Amino acid sequence: MKITIIGTGYVGLVTGACLAEVGNEVFCLDLDQHKVDLLNRGIIPIHEAGLEELVKRNCAAGRLRFSTDVVASVVHGDIQFIAVGTPPDDDGSADLQFVLSAARNIGRYMTGFKVVVNKSTVPVGTADRVRAVLVGELAMRDTDASFSVVSNPEFLKEGAAIEDFMRPDRIVIGCDDSPKGEQARAMMKQLYMPFNRNRERTFWMDVHSAEFTKYAANAMLATRISFMNELANLADKVGVDIEAVRHGIGADPRIGYSFLYAGCGYGGSCFPKDVLALERTANEYGQDLLILKAVEQVNEQQKHVLGNKVVSRFGDDLRGHHFAVWGLAFKPNTDDMREAPSRVLIRELVGRGATVAVYDPVALREARRVLEVDLSDMPDGYRQVRFCDNQVEALTGADALIIVTEWKTFRSPDFGQIRSLLKNPIVFDGRNLFEPWTMANAGIEYHGIGRSARNTDNATTTHSGTNATNAINDS
Repeated sequence: MKITIIGTGYVGLVTGACLAEVGNEVFCLDLDQHKVDLLNRGIIPIHEAGLEELVKRNCAAGRLRFSTDVVASVVHGDIQFIAVGTPPDDDGSADLQFVLSAARNIGRYMTGFKVVVNKSTVPVGTADRVRAVLVGELAMRDTDASFSVVSNPEFLKEGAAIEDFMRPDRIVIGCDDSPKGEQARAMMKQLYMPFNRNRERTFWMDVHSAEFTKYAANAMLATRISFMNELANLADKVGVDIEAVRHGIGADPRIGYSFLYAGCGYGGSCFPKDVLALERTANEYGQDLLILKAVEQVNEQQKHVLGNKVVSRFGDDLRGHHFAVWGLAFKPNTDDMREAPSRVLIRELVGRGATVAVYDPVALREARRVLEVDLSDMPDGYRQVRFCDNQVEALTGADALIIVTEWKTFRSPDFGQIRSLLKNPIVFDGRNLFEPWTMANAGIEYHGIGRSARNTDNATTTHSGTNATNAINDS
């Protein structure tokens, strides 16, 4: 099939490469010529496991190409995917200017029948607005072109996006029941047939329900995270091990283990933005989503938990203190720094006069860019941050180690080396990678999230060896 992807950001690039991999002819449109030139050479602007190889292979096979030619992109694709950004406005609502601009270009140049697919995360009613734009553009032209607007939200986890696309747990498609909608349904069914071979994964529904499903899913996952973080903070107060609690409640099949990991807050491009957008949609209809407001508030507070623990241990004035920070990206297996808890922590430490040595396996370049902006209002703030080439370098001479992102390379360090390189053998673990009893045996003072149980021993952590692995898979 001939497919056009409008937008070569995270969603558009993964979608285009994966659809080309199963044999489709994919045309990816982006207005940034420099970016297009890089992509046509197989150079990927984001870090995503397996994506570079996928793009190179399909470009070489002639199934995937990148261009700035808007007219050619509309002519090429029988199915037009809109996969552009929907950043939050000042009021938290999704900014749809790029979505509607894409729809305007499709309407301006289309001939024949097109399926126009909203792949971007958009609020309920966006398909109606896209449809109105298309109708308006076609009305100004003497053409027999026609279309159907479909909602097909993405459910990709950064760091595992290729696997998620190629082996999806569900494919959500919203179509209307008009004759054109039935035609679109048939084409979408054909498109996703390679992903449904061993079992049917497609959930068909109306367009509004499909739009809503994406927001509902992310809001539910964000709620579970904030719920566990709030319990973890209480666990620290009352002497409870939140990991033991997690196992106890996760064993209930009605609850399950996924997204029950306490930590230092969620970040990224999806959860924070989508929670705000869903709240904004509710406000437009006169409804107050009290739970989601609390979810957002808890998460913002949680990003300060590590900083608060450092202050409790070292005092309010951190001048003369130096800290090592492992992990900068909002989650492992990505270089995404959007809404990353590390940014809040580093700003707080630097603001109190500390210096920091930071390391991340893939996000250092992006971290340099965003931290320079984050600390621009502090005299010499950016100069108080040293970017290290490896995790051992970051440790040398630091008063303590702070772990923010649960990269696999951090899971089994040399504890003797950590103890010898730090001025003080102190670890603040924002992702609960380690067991308190293990750290005690290693002679390291340990501060986890909700792990201050007075009598923590091996018996309370029978299953916790899977914690780090599951946390990576879940987020």
